[in-house]
Amino acid sequence: MRTLAWLLILGVVIAAAYALVRWRRQWAERQKAAEERFVTFIAQTKPAVPAPSAPAAPLPQPDPHERLLLEAAGKAGEAGEAALSIQLYAKLLSRYPHTRFAAQARAAVEEQKRKLAKA
Repeated sequence: MRTLAWLLILGVVIAAAYALVRWRRQWAERQKAAEERFVTFIAQTKPAVPAPSAPAAPLPQPDPHERLLLEAAGKAGEAGEAALSIQLYAKLLSRYPHTRFAAQARAAVEEQKRKLAKA
C-alpha cells in the first residue's frame, strides 16, 4: 500500500511538473505572438519615412567683387553718371548672373534708363 501511495504522489508531482512546463511554453508563445502583433500595429500606424534626400547645399557666399560692383554702380548713379552706372550693373550681371544682387541690379538698371530718357 505504501508503494502505491508513493507511486501516486510521484505521478502527481510528475504531472504537475509537466503541466507547469507546458503552461510556460504556451505563455512564451503567446508573448511572442503578442509582440509580433504589436510590432505590426506600430508599423502600420507609423508614417512612412521619406527617402533620405541629399542635404541642402549651403548658400554660396557672395564674391566680394559682387558687392563692390553693386556699390560702385550705385555711387555712380547717385553722382549723376547714369551711363556708367548701367555699365557697372551690366558688368555685375554678366560676371555673376546668379548673384543674389541680380534682382536689385536689374531694378536699378531700369531706374537709370528712365533717368537717361528724361535727360
